[in-house]
Amino acid sequence: MNAVIFGAPGSGKGTYSTRLQDKLGVDVISMGDIFRTMLKENTILGRIIKRYVEAGLLVPDPIVVEVLADIIAHNPKGKGFILDGFPRTLAQAEALENIAKIDVIIELAVPDWIIIERLSSRRICKSCGAAYNLRFMKPQVEGICDRCGGSLFQRSDDNPTVIKMRLEVYQNETSPLICFYDTKSVPIIKHTTDALAMPPEKVVDHIVKELTRLTLI
Repeated sequence: MNAVIFGAPGSGKGTYSTRLQDKLGVDVISMGDIFRTMLKENTILGRIIKRYVEAGLLVPDPIVVEVLADIIAHNPKGKGFILDGFPRTLAQAEALENIAKIDVIIELAVPDWIIIERLSSRRICKSCGAAYNLRFMKPQVEGICDRCGGSLFQRSDDNPTVIKMRLEVYQNETSPLICFYDTKSVPIIKHTTDALAMPPEKVVDHIVKELTRLTLI
């Protein structure tokens, strides 16, 4: 099963993808994590990407498509994946059609006020990229990752001003992708969050039930 998970920044794509990975045995391809690794390694491409990320803008399509195509080419044959953070524009979606067949879309609908609250209190593990929230999904030890023991930090773009800009970018450039896949008759599983502290397990259970109903798992 090849899936794309959609949702605005802070909607929980990374959290739910990781849990779905454990349940379904698929790989998670997170463009955000890949780019952050490039930033950390301070490569030439990483420095170019940094300018866009820190400004809350999307990385140009040619760069993203090239990186994604290389990753999928090296994915184990026959093993499914969940794409997190790609495609984010119609041009990327059209390019993806020539790279891999997408079986299902997972859409996370979350109000802006919840996203702003979530991201402002989010912390990320420097080592493995696991996400936590200081309000409702705290690590067992303050500042330490439960999974690998790495230290937690707050991303520079997790502040209200940049978050609002990122939400505007999402609405203007990424939301139309749902319509794109609808016209392609790709099944769309939608989960709407209406509470700040929505248990991740509840969301994942709903998605798994819908995947089962569609006979994709």
